[in-house]
Amino acid sequence: MRRILAAAVVALLPWLAQAPLARAEVSEVKLVLQNGSNYLPLLVMQGQKLVEKHLAAKGLAGTTVTWARLAGPSAIVDSFLAGAVHFSGQGIPSTALLWDRTRNTIRAKAVSALVASNIWLMTRKPELKSLRDLSDKDRIALPSVKTSSQALFLWGAAEKEFGADQWGKLDHLTVSVPHPDAMAAVISPRGEITVHAATSPYADLEKKAGLHPIADLYDVQGGPVSGLNFVSTEEFRSANPVTYQAVVAAFNEAMAWVNADKPRAGKFYLDMTKDKMSLEDLTAILQAPDYIFDQTPRGIGTAMSLMFKAGILKTQPQSWKDMYFPEAHELPGN
Repeated sequence: MRRILAAAVVALLPWLAQAPLARAEVSEVKLVLQNGSNYLPLLVMQGQKLVEKHLAAKGLAGTTVTWARLAGPSAIVDSFLAGAVHFSGQGIPSTALLWDRTRNTIRAKAVSALVASNIWLMTRKPELKSLRDLSDKDRIALPSVKTSSQALFLWGAAEKEFGADQWGKLDHLTVSVPHPDAMAAVISPRGEITVHAATSPYADLEKKAGLHPIADLYDVQGGPVSGLNFVSTEEFRSANPVTYQAVVAAFNEAMAWVNADKPRAGKFYLDMTKDKMSLEDLTAILQAPDYIFDQTPRGIGTAMSLMFKAGILKTQPQSWKDMYFPEAHELPGN
């Protein structure tokens, strides 16, 4: 009998070595995204149930996958701090802020970048040609004041236009408004919002409505800049390694799926969101050379340094790598 039991144990050893410790993992994984085509890979993860697919492949088919859509980065930061989210797509400034606030607790970091995309300051007012034309009568809509990529872009644009010590010169004109509401307001002749710091597809729709840009991010920074990260925490990663690996595998698959066929990805986006734009227009946006679904972090060091100078970050970063998991360090980021 002992020999039979020993033989059975030996036979099971390879399986036991590979089997995930499912009992140690969370029973529910919570993910968050926001509005806009920048979040297309996350919509693919959600719509095609890629997280469920990779969890099942790792022996965690019983794990519940929950998605939420929040209106802005401040809400996402608060949700992480409250333990209500495990993964999110969010802007570079809110990632840096979360990294700084949680360095001694949940230790939030980015898995990788998600997309590099331009930002335009769109206006309906023909007399606005540059930042110098803005007055106290104008209001600039951002997804979140001080913690969004748009806010950081505005600081950089103000520095370039008015001088290195003038990064906050336009802050008194900014208001926090979700992109869909901001687009409706800036297009309306009577809307309080006169300028919208818009990403695609909102900027493209606003151009078709007759609005024009007075500044854009790539011009300010001299090239492509990462707009979003895919974010989690060291605490979650350490406590739930199999779940973490499954979600990252789903993310990687979604990124590859989007880049493999942009027209297909555009149709998927419109089917999921019901946004009122043509597939032809969206495909043109997705195929634009300055719209890059890519995991390489771009312009992160500059962004973090500006946030530290502005007093948003309390910790001075040594490198862009500070707020990314080790796997991303092999990428040619900056």
